[in-house]
Amino acid sequence: MKVQLFLTCLGENFFPPVLRDMVAVLERLGAQCEMPEGQTCCGQPFYNSGFQRQAVGPARQWLKVFGRTEGYIVAPSGSCAEFVRHRYPELFPAGTAEHALAVAAAARTFEFSEFLVRVLKVTDVGASYQGRVTYHASCHILRGLGLREEPKQLLRAVKGLELVPLADETTCCGFGGVFSVVYPEVSRSMMADKVRAIVASGADAVVVGEPGCLMNVAGGLQRLGSSVRALHLAQVLAGPGGVE
Repeated sequence: MKVQLFLTCLGENFFPPVLRDMVAVLERLGAQCEMPEGQTCCGQPFYNSGFQRQAVGPARQWLKVFGRTEGYIVAPSGSCAEFVRHRYPELFPAGTAEHALAVAAAARTFEFSEFLVRVLKVTDVGASYQGRVTYHASCHILRGLGLREEPKQLLRAVKGLELVPLADETTCCGFGGVFSVVYPEVSRSMMADKVRAIVASGADAVVVGEPGCLMNVAGGLQRLGSSVRALHLAQVLAGPGGVE
């Protein structure tokens, strides 16, 4: 089966190892991964900032790139996958060729854990990880895509991994994309609460499925001087320590 890699801006620019780990997992499960050239921002930052009209340009370029591909489109980010699936059809007038293309692309776009569990019907990917891990439920993965148990199902199947509960697991970490820029004081306060809960869990690592949340939580842990590692789900599922 063909899988088109939707890299996302944060994934491409800040987390290339996560992308490599995602490919490693997908190929282990028999997927033929392709990376369409010409990918740009999907337009989500414009849209979420209230500039819906300005989001059309990036969305049109994204559709130009992915619209001509075959197979599933898989992203390491719930927010980007959710934006394509739920907002792209709204950006273009019904009855137009672009609207039809947006609807078709939305139907085959999935977040990483969602693709593994709901499409491939796989929870055990053959991974191993030694340690205690807790899980932070990112807002778009949980609320936008309705993925409450899927990431944890994948973690529970990892050999050697002990999944421990996180207090207020579903509470936002404070990143929220442009929210953290517009409301930095509120964002920092929310992040501090999340980091304290992670440390109190007694876990060696916290697993996140969203690059933005991963960046925010990792920064908070580092500033606190904590030894708890922040990892993307793909890094755990790729095997011992992930791809370096």
